[in-house]
Amino acid sequence: MNESITSFMRNIFSKALTIIFLLLAGAIIFSLIQHVVNGLINKADLTEVLLKSINIGVIALAVFELALIINKEYSEPGDHHHKDAIQTLRGTLPRFIGTVCVALSLEGLIMVIKYSQLDLAGNLYYPVAIIASTAFLLISLGVFLRLTDQSSEAIESKQVTEEK
Repeated sequence: MNESITSFMRNIFSKALTIIFLLLAGAIIFSLIQHVVNGLINKADLTEVLLKSINIGVIALAVFELALIINKEYSEPGDHHHKDAIQTLRGTLPRFIGTVCVALSLEGLIMVIKYSQLDLAGNLYYPVAIIASTAFLLISLGVFLRLTDQSSEAIESKQVTEEK
């Protein structure tokens, strides 16, 4: 009885969060279109409009990916509570972290371009910190994947040995 209530609540919350994140992704895409139209109408610098648009689009993609991950991992029927948590993370985390890293890299590169065009080389600490943090995040993801790959192999070999 208690497990069915938990499963029901889990399904309700995952659907609600999926809808919320999908709506947010839609709102970000609407903001992207509005930004491009305003930039073209006001005859703003096309390069700046395009770079900002790419940044906004990648953020929308990250939010959309989050909605898909929540929907897939928490609302699909099945024995998700019996599924190995590390395997679940290995399946979903790289895509999401990859999208976030693209967004952060673009933000840092856009700031570097902007500051170099304005001759504000003294303000490069912030974009360099963003790019370095992105590199650290990617390295951390690689370490996580490497370590969990070894632990997965150890668990599988232990299960095979126990079955014999």
